[in-house]
Amino acid sequence: MVEALLCDIDGTLVESNWLHAEAWQVALGAVGIHVELEELRRQIGKGGDELIPVFVPWWKRTHVEEPMKEFRKYIFQQDFMPRVKPLPKVRDFLLRLKEAKIRPALASSANKEDLATYKRIARIEDLVEEETSADDAEKSKPHPDIFSAALQRLKLTPSKCMALGDTPYDAEAAGLAGLRTIGVTTGGWSREELLEAGCVEAYESVADLLAQFDTSALVKDGLQV
Repeated sequence: MVEALLCDIDGTLVESNWLHAEAWQVALGAVGIHVELEELRRQIGKGGDELIPVFVPWWKRTHVEEPMKEFRKYIFQQDFMPRVKPLPKVRDFLLRLKEAKIRPALASSANKEDLATYKRIARIEDLVEEETSADDAEKSKPHPDIFSAALQRLKLTPSKCMALGDTPYDAEAAGLAGLRTIGVTTGGWSREELLEAGCVEAYESVADLLAQFDTSALVKDGLQV
């Protein structure tokens, strides 16, 4: 039986993926690299350590990577964070998890500071039992480090947990940590793309998953361990 759900937060519990893409667009533009917003949005879900090499040539990276990360963090927190909104029914969903005796945890590529702000925005500070962020991992998604750290904090094996995410990078990272993943399309990826990436199920949103909770992979007999 599933005992814990390790949730991504950007694009899964809060509406932020396109805002992150805009912030990266500004930061990359500051070093003379111009990228279309949708191209950037398809990289959101990775940490900066994985996203930057996609767009910044190796010979330039040594000089601009750290300043660009700091600049992106600053402009996101100043200009974009105030526009982040919770996705519908997020608090209700976490309450339903607890009712089903499934422990809600966060496993996010966000930094610890942003994660605290997201929890306030989504009104879930009192519901999250454990959390890991980019600060707890050597490598960000699609590497498994963040999920593996969350499992250690929960003191549970992967067979007793599932992951929830909105990007193929969540499914890839969770899979490498031995976790099955439920996908939601609120991050901009299609149901087909999420299933192809390894998600066992895909829903339109957390609200949709909540509406179908009793027949979802979280509780149905066919996927109980």
